[in-house]
Amino acid sequence: MMKRLKSLLLFLVPVLVAIGLLDFYISYRADPYIYTDAGKVPPRKTALLLGTNKYIAKGKINYYYRYRIEAAAALWKAGKIRAIVVSGSKNSRYYNETRSMYLDLIAAGIPRQYIAQDFAGFRTLDSVVRAEAVFDLKEYIIISQKFHLERALFIARAKGQKVIGFEARARSGTKAALRMQFREYLARVKAFLDVYLLQTEPKIYGKKEKVQYRP
Repeated sequence: MMKRLKSLLLFLVPVLVAIGLLDFYISYRADPYIYTDAGKVPPRKTALLLGTNKYIAKGKINYYYRYRIEAAAALWKAGKIRAIVVSGSKNSRYYNETRSMYLDLIAAGIPRQYIAQDFAGFRTLDSVVRAEAVFDLKEYIIISQKFHLERALFIARAKGQKVIGFEARARSGTKAALRMQFREYLARVKAFLDVYLLQTEPKIYGKKEKVQYRP
């Protein structure tokens, strides 16, 4: 029994150390490009708003969703962006992250003609790669919570995109936040492998989409 336990520890310890180092590396690489004050964000033509589900269990609002909408609206009202691309998944007519965010951005005061919708943002990598390949975004602002934003910036800059990030508010200490943090460790390993080893491509590219910009 002790021999098996030692063998398991000899395997697990290096793996956990590697995951921890990778987590630190991605945060370190992204940190110089993250802004928390809308007034201090350098202006860009477009923001990429990364999607998430509007509701969690029992129909309760997902605060990560609400805070991302608020962050996008803050950039718009501060005059830092002239258009927004909303990127999320659309699994059915009952689950459509992109459409929900599009409608709530309009409710927040952003004219619909300046909001482009990406329904094929199945993963963060898909959203980031399609931002350039489909929507022709070169230099833009990514909006999400810090843990997610760091990974998105890491992927985008590894792809040669000149992006910066605007950090949406987050909730810490809750069970949901802890679960998301745990998943983020694994997601960062996958992101690193996708970018540097697997050369993963988006599930869908499709035709070019035009973004309309506020004058």
